[in-house]
Amino acid sequence: MYCTRVQKSGIVTSRVMLSGYLGPTPLTGKPPMKAERTWVDRPEQLLDAVDILKQAKVVAVDAEFSQVRSRAQGDVQTSSHRMALLQLAIEGRCFVVDTLRLSDLSPLAAVVADPAIVVLLHGAGADMRVMAERGLAVVHYYDLEATSRSIFGQNESSLAAMLHRAFNIRLDKSLQRTDWARRPLPPAMVAYAARDAEMTLALYHWLDQYYAWALRLHENTSQPEPVAAWIEPFLRGTAIVSPEVAVAVAKAQGTILDDAQISADCRAALAILIHPMRRNRLLRLIADLSLVQLVPDIEPLLQALTADERAASARALGRLGVKQAKPLIQPLLQDPVQDVRKAAQTALRSLGDKEVRPPTLPATRLADGACSWSVGEANDAGNDNDWKARLRAMMGE
Repeated sequence: MYCTRVQKSGIVTSRVMLSGYLGPTPLTGKPPMKAERTWVDRPEQLLDAVDILKQAKVVAVDAEFSQVRSRAQGDVQTSSHRMALLQLAIEGRCFVVDTLRLSDLSPLAAVVADPAIVVLLHGAGADMRVMAERGLAVVHYYDLEATSRSIFGQNESSLAAMLHRAFNIRLDKSLQRTDWARRPLPPAMVAYAARDAEMTLALYHWLDQYYAWALRLHENTSQPEPVAAWIEPFLRGTAIVSPEVAVAVAKAQGTILDDAQISADCRAALAILIHPMRRNRLLRLIADLSLVQLVPDIEPLLQALTADERAASARALGRLGVKQAKPLIQPLLQDPVQDVRKAAQTALRSLGDKEVRPPTLPATRLADGACSWSVGEANDAGNDNDWKARLRAMMGE
């Protein structure tokens, strides 16, 4: 969305772009205190650290990577990431583990694989992947990046953005792409690595205070919600065939008896799923299979608590061509989250609205005496003279 500022004389002075999250935010909290930091590069030190970490109910984890280059067949150079450091923070303590020097990290399984301990990550995918390569499978965790995205949107969910929102802290990321394989590491790099884990823990407490509902929805355990076997690969993001092929295979195996069961399985999954990402992937699957009979089950999700579910349901209804859903999608053009506004705009255009504009808001008085109206999306390709004509009409000219 954008705002047009108009002086009392009626002269347009500027058009201010409005993007990102436009909703309310709680007051910023007190920045966390620096924790006691311990460098761990010997087996006995690792065992001591594990003894302390096992006593905690919540452990924030962050990893730093080094890039490994190799040559495959045909002299094609490839690269992968190897875990160089693993930082684990609890209240008042942070352990920075040298995973290059320590060949055996198995003692840490007593922490990350304990279902009674909640592991906190911010952007869990890459960290969990390199941890798994070293035999550390995380069992019970929250991905705070996904949680933040559900509240504030994709562009507002990075650790830096969230720390600025929660604590008014400007996070220095200048060392993010440095060489973490170098040894010895300068103290500044050790402090940089420890700080990310400490800040992840602090962000968790802020989210738990103000957005506990979002954390509950994003809880990940080793026992996901039970759904039909043919659906599960799509929810995990591991499907290697198209939805149509998956359905055909399931029919051949007798898992799906008829077309009615396809809808029934998806409807049952939609009712039982809690995790927003899994529900979003199910909505994509429903749209891929053109299951228009599930529209009544999708429409209530336009009012879901999480932004990603609101956006996903709008996209699904647009792809399914449900024109009667247009009045339900239209209010999402004023959603506080940019991802949802864009999804609604895309859905309405696919449903035949060539000029999609959010409802005009009442004029508001700015501090300098100018008036402000919200008159359209920032990326709206509408005619320039059109918005000027509507603006003059609002001013009674």
